[in-house]
Amino acid sequence: MATEFKLPELGENIDSGDVVRIAVTAGETINQGQTVVELETDKAVVEVPSTVSGVIEQVVVTPSQRVKVGDVLFTYTANEPATKEPPTKKPAAKEATVKEPAAVAPAAVPEPRAAAVNASVSEFRLPELGENIESGDVVRIAVQPGEEVTTGHTVLELETDKAVVEVPSTVSGTVSEVKAQVGQKLKVGDLIFTFAATAATEPAATAAAPAQPGSAAPVQPDNAAPVDNPSDDGYMAMTRHSFRTARTAEGKSEQEAFPPDAPPEMQFEVHPAGLGKHAGHEHRTVPAAPIVRKLAREIGVDIDLVKGTGPGGRLSEADVKAFAKGVFVRMADPEASVRMASVAGTVVVKLPDFSRWGKIEKVSLRAVRRKTAEHLALAWNVIPHVTQFDKADVSALEELRKRFAPKAEKAGGKMTMTAIALKVAASALKAFPQFNASIDMAGEEIIYKRYINIGVAVDTDRGLLVPVIRDVDKKNIIELAVELSTISNKARDKKLAPEDMEGGSFTITNLGGVGGTAFTPIINHPEVAILGMSRSRVEPAWVNDKFEPRTMLPLSVSYDHRIIDGADAARFTRWIVDALEQPFLLSVQG
Repeated sequence: MATEFKLPELGENIDSGDVVRIAVTAGETINQGQTVVELETDKAVVEVPSTVSGVIEQVVVTPSQRVKVGDVLFTYTANEPATKEPPTKKPAAKEATVKEPAAVAPAAVPEPRAAAVNASVSEFRLPELGENIESGDVVRIAVQPGEEVTTGHTVLELETDKAVVEVPSTVSGTVSEVKAQVGQKLKVGDLIFTFAATAATEPAATAAAPAQPGSAAPVQPDNAAPVDNPSDDGYMAMTRHSFRTARTAEGKSEQEAFPPDAPPEMQFEVHPAGLGKHAGHEHRTVPAAPIVRKLAREIGVDIDLVKGTGPGGRLSEADVKAFAKGVFVRMADPEASVRMASVAGTVVVKLPDFSRWGKIEKVSLRAVRRKTAEHLALAWNVIPHVTQFDKADVSALEELRKRFAPKAEKAGGKMTMTAIALKVAASALKAFPQFNASIDMAGEEIIYKRYINIGVAVDTDRGLLVPVIRDVDKKNIIELAVELSTISNKARDKKLAPEDMEGGSFTITNLGGVGGTAFTPIINHPEVAILGMSRSRVEPAWVNDKFEPRTMLPLSVSYDHRIIDGADAARFTRWIVDALEQPFLLSVQG
């Protein structure tokens, strides 16, 4: 009878490796101590010796495959009965152990579960909120103890990194205790309140309780946390959240927190970026030398995301360094984007204890501020920024703006310099299409966008938001002024929907209302350019052989130097300056 030979322990902190050579073949006779495979770990290439003797039936692994401790390498038939006996006895003992609790389970385990149902107290946890939305800050709680809730009833308002959303109840019953608090950060699966289910809700919970006779599901370790209803929609989310936070559990590793016999929904694989990945999700094997893996760990790169340029996709140090600079960011994969943000985003540095020198106050980062920090850090790390500065004489334009301001107000908007800049920028993007593009280094492509959607940075009490105005090139300035006023008010009133901030191809940010003479705006990745406007002021300018007082508007254009050359950036900026100084050009060239 064939027996499995599994990868043994390789040493401290070594739990996996890539197969670089297989030293045995099917039908071959092996002895104890004979090398069966060579495995490349993140430290060295090691030879794996056989601990058995016999004839190999089938080699299971293949070259370049990533194997973990406990994975099957090959099956074999033992030569000696002495070698064969222990594996035969072990399964028999294990089988007896499993069967014994199974006989007791129907009588012992369902009883506590039924008691839990009879108690009529259930939990309502934060459900899935949408794609890539995992958490938010509680800004308002709409229920209180003793209140009746029904399906669809708003229970709280949550500020995510995109918008303030109302969380509806998916249950009906009487609220027993509210666990969430205003200002608290909640993640998908976190407890919001407990409730006493109504008759309509109770049977559903009861129906989920019984276990099938002979099923191993009721058998849980003594220290296992009770689960009232594993079929609850929030349970899987709670499991995912628990796995991600398990790494920080004091004194517990992932293996301790999630043993191998945990239920399937809790079987995750650990990746270097610190994010859990469900075992059912496919991941590729990465061939890389130990020195390359060491470099990846030192600079914080998830090696599973790096595209190798060597033979067979093998990784080099240059590949890892290039990825760290954002050269191989795969923005087409949302998960890759999220994980890249954790790599190239904010560097975690341990701060000193500031309380040694005086009083301090700690305030948690709110969702918008936290997301802004992550996104800007990512943009700064992956985009080689250069900023072009210039000034536009907007004296004539300022007179036109004041003349048409009443017309814009009558339509419901404000004739601001930003509204005018939207139209000017749209015309400039048509003349310079490389500024209305994105660069895909993984696919080695430049993506030119045939639409012009411009985001406008809005300063709010929660942080910086960038709502997007679509098809700017197809609207006149009055229409843009009205839409800009509307969407800016939505941003400040916390009414923006996630789709209001998606699909931008260029961004404008105006600090003129605050002050300053110039600044270097950070590009809104994956865009390649951004226009910054500072406060206009009256300055002496040499006009018609003499100095005259003119209203000058400082402009700053930051651009991605991978796709835009300095000369093109200067021409683009001058085009905007000329259009602001001579508005008639918009009709001629726009």
